[in-house]
Amino acid sequence: MKTVLFVCVGNAGRSQMAEAFFNRLANGRARAISAGTKPAGAVDAQTIEVMREVGIDISKAKPKALTMEILDQADRVVTMGCGAEGVCPASFVETEDWQLEDPKGKPIEEVRRIRDEIRAGVTRLLERTKD
Repeated sequence: MKTVLFVCVGNAGRSQMAEAFFNRLANGRARAISAGTKPAGAVDAQTIEVMREVGIDISKAKPKALTMEILDQADRVVTMGCGAEGVCPASFVETEDWQLEDPKGKPIEEVRRIRDEIRAGVTRLLERTKD
């Protein structure tokens, strides 16, 4: 089974949404995990709220640190626009960057827009991901 790793700085917003969408939409034919280069203490409350609005509960998710062990599990890595912060990892697996804004501190309408961009990106990624 293919594994996609979504990476952002805090693993508290973008990458958590992408992991949840991917796992929901993949229906078991692939899986996603997520991690952060500087993980936050908790998933952002607005991120939890906007995902709950679309029927996905990520309230029990915890930010995780990006490690070599996590990287080794991945067939593909998707960074979530954190290249601008200069802290995304280099890796030896296929990597792409989605250039997404960080939802931290944004009004709920912006967090919803970012959520919807992530769902669209995950849908496109799943179309390209083969078993």
